[in-house]
Amino acid sequence: MRRVVCEEWGSPESLVVVEEEDLEASPGRVVVDVAAGGVNFVDALFVAGTYQIKVPPPFTPGSECAGTVVAVGDGVTGVAVGDRVLSSLGLGAWASQVSLAAESVTPVPDDLDLATAAALVQSYCTAWFALTRRTTVAEGDQVLVLGAGGGVGLAAIDVARCLGAKVIAAASSPEKLADATAIGAAATIAYEDEDLKARARELFGGGVDVVVDPVGGSHTEPALRSLGVGGRLLVIGFASGPIPSLPANQVLLNNRTVVGIDWGAWAMRNAADQTSLLDEVLAAVKDGRLHPSPPTQRPLEDAGSVLRDLLDRKLRGKVVLTP
Repeated sequence: MRRVVCEEWGSPESLVVVEEEDLEASPGRVVVDVAAGGVNFVDALFVAGTYQIKVPPPFTPGSECAGTVVAVGDGVTGVAVGDRVLSSLGLGAWASQVSLAAESVTPVPDDLDLATAAALVQSYCTAWFALTRRTTVAEGDQVLVLGAGGGVGLAAIDVARCLGAKVIAAASSPEKLADATAIGAAATIAYEDEDLKARARELFGGGVDVVVDPVGGSHTEPALRSLGVGGRLLVIGFASGPIPSLPANQVLLNNRTVVGIDWGAWAMRNAADQTSLLDEVLAAVKDGRLHPSPPTQRPLEDAGSVLRDLLDRKLRGKVVLTP
């Protein structure tokens, strides 16, 4: 088997690929031949040693994958060799094989390809958690999505549209805005060139109901100011780098609310609830209410350059690494 290894915290360019013996299935576990491992912003934080959970090197990054079961350990029921499965495993996905607890794998619907399945869990569960658990979106609500060309941004557009909302997509390039329109955004804002607050209020008549913000930095405050009465700012992450400071008076005005979204920590603490949430997402994909875009596929050897492009905000949509 082959896997990516972070030998020391630092830049993504320091990642290496090593060759090792194939895995064997131990009791209660299954071995999966990985078709693809998803790439997410948290992976870059793990590699840099700046995530709130610091994993001592050496380790293999990658928090989600999909593939085919090739071996089953003693005591495993409900999973068989040949099953197509996905898993959110925290670390270790960037490899040609992974060993997983049998209860941590989920069947992939027949009409969903494995590369798309590998890129699905983190982005879509984050968006579904944000818009159905941390707040709720009703038919006709107006939702502004920042970072709309990234994985979480595109998932948030798709989920908000699925729930009946009207979506404004805000992103940094025409190409990213085109991707956002293709997945269901009703309007777009090029927030590097346009006044985010003024344009959002112009598009949606005086203020939006919900802002989805995985970006942070300089765009968060004008997005907060774009909210109308009772508006909600969903803080998901800080992909741009800086963590913004918000004027409390802008939260007070119009009875606005700032809501923290930490799907990963919630999922780890609430395994049964996460299983239900993922089932909802996969059911919506299966019946055509959600339409995840196929990810860009890159080889394991490109792990470092892919993370660099992610940090530099050059990526469009989701990327997976394919062994």
